Amino acid sequence: MPEVQIEIGGRQFAVACQDGEEPYLQAAAKMLDTEAAVILGQIGRMPADRMLLMAGLMLADKTAALEDEIKTLQGRIAAQEKSLASAEERLADRARRIGELQDAGPRTELPDRFTDGLAELAARAEAIADELDARRA
Repeated sequence: MPEVQIEIGGRQFAVACQDGEEPYLQAAAKMLDTEAAVILGQIGRMPADRMLLMAGLMLADKTAALEDEIKTLQGRIAAQEKSLASAEERLADRARRIGELQDAGPRTELPDRFTDGLAELAARAEAIADELDARRA
């Protein structure tokens, strides 16, 4: 089991870790050292255990904020996935309807509502034409 020397807040520590975990340990130590530097810059010299506690609490606070953000983003992703699924369903329905219309071929008859509307329009046009003829006579 390798032992890694890390520095946090200007103090050296020897820490044992599993083979291959050295880069992760170094990265974690760097994060703690960054927080410790902020604390030491604001407060000054303090015992190692207090410095490590405060640096750990600062990292925990940042982690909690990131976890909250992750939950918010996961909620947004779930809503987008639901919206996408709904849109895909509508698209599939429309594609199916287009296929049905293509299979049915062109329509040779107009629906009654169109022919009725056209007949009414023609009757109104004839009435207007008759009225104009009557005015001219």
